[in-house]
Amino acid sequence: MSFRRAYFTALVIAALFGALECAFSVESGQFRLLSIADSSKLILVSQIPSKTKYILDASTAKITLDGKPAEFKTLDYYTIINIKYELRKGSKEGIEINGVATEIRIVVQENKK
Repeated sequence: MSFRRAYFTALVIAALFGALECAFSVESGQFRLLSIADSSKLILVSQIPSKTKYILDASTAKITLDGKPAEFKTLDYYTIINIKYELRKGSKEGIEINGVATEIRIVVQENKK
């Protein structure tokens, strides 16, 4: 393979990865937790302050409570959470979802019910 062809191939691969990164960009923010589905690990949240609602798949999310690992069922006790998520349409168990939560952080001092 010639140098030009290898260089062109590398540029195309880099462009594809860049396009995928833009398509599934990671966002984050503070949310009000409205509802939890324990069996499918889905959460309904409302963005603060815009009140935009999302249904997110939290089955693979890293959940922390004051920086320490926590279980999914711990979310039941809090109303305000910080989430990193990827917006992408899909469905899980017949429910249309808006995206996937990658990280959920709970800070106790701000969030007691």
